Amino acid sequence: MMRASWHTMDRERSIRLRSIALIAAALCVTPQTLAAQDMSFDLNEAEAAEAEKPAEGEKPAEGEAGAEGEAGAEGEVSAEAGGDVLAELTAEGGAKEEASGPTGPREQEVAEEIYAVQRMYVLRNGRFELAPSLAMTVNDQYVSHPALAVGLNYWVTNVLAVGASFLWYQGVESESDLNFSIRRSTRLAVPITEYQLGAHLNFTYVPIYGKFTLFNDAIFQWDSYLVGGVGMMRTRPVAVVDPAVRSFDFDWRVAFNAGIGLRVFVTKYLTVFGELRDYIYLEKLENLEVALGADREDEATWIDENATLTNNVSVHLGVTLFFPFGFEYRYPK
Repeated sequence: MMRASWHTMDRERSIRLRSIALIAAALCVTPQTLAAQDMSFDLNEAEAAEAEKPAEGEKPAEGEAGAEGEAGAEGEVSAEAGGDVLAELTAEGGAKEEASGPTGPREQEVAEEIYAVQRMYVLRNGRFELAPSLAMTVNDQYVSHPALAVGLNYWVTNVLAVGASFLWYQGVESESDLNFSIRRSTRLAVPITEYQLGAHLNFTYVPIYGKFTLFNDAIFQWDSYLVGGVGMMRTRPVAVVDPAVRSFDFDWRVAFNAGIGLRVFVTKYLTVFGELRDYIYLEKLENLEVALGADREDEATWIDENATLTNNVSVHLGVTLFFPFGFEYRYPK
């Protein structure tokens, strides 16, 4: 009986020691160890979790939602308890991605064409230009040579044109009253010339163009151009030395012209322009000496033997019409 009781006591003592050892082992397991054990998975577990994930647009089952909620709560507790920096960064990134998801504002595409180099306001290539104007002399205060002028140009390129101009002077020009009164009172005659017409072939080149604003309200396009050419002028001297005997007929003179102009576009086919042009030619003036006797009637003595270089600097003010009115941009392929 004694041996049986001792044997029973030994079994009870052994059971108690094993229980204490199990309790101690359970107490030694930390939350970090549990989290590490939960996060470790193999390839099969990852594939299984991916297969169990609900499709886009489907709601997870109640059991799965509860499990995900519990897992999330445990993950947060583990991160807070263990101070896992990687887990905190991952949690913040997930929150930002959710905030910028479908619930956030979406960017809208704006179809707006912005050119680094803008188009030219007007294309001149292949168009005709009709330019009527009024010309006025600015370098002679005693004899004025105003004219009615018209020009026709064809633009070979956007900056180069060839054309012709025509000017009519007769009946429009006049001598100033001051010049006439001084000549009559002092008997001092200054040779003057009368113009009838002029016809010229011209080349026009546009080196610069741009735009400006007027009163901070309207924007106007403009260009500046150079013009030059050669032609003919029909002129004659005016008899002021011996008008009782002498009279002159119109004759042709070879004339060159050069100038600069500024054109402002009102529309894509209508402009206003101002132009300063110098018409240069050799003029035959009246002879200041009067022959005596029968030689006074000789026409050969009426004209000065030396030709005089004459500059008729004129200002042209007019409008321009481009034909055809419209044009089309074509880009290289």
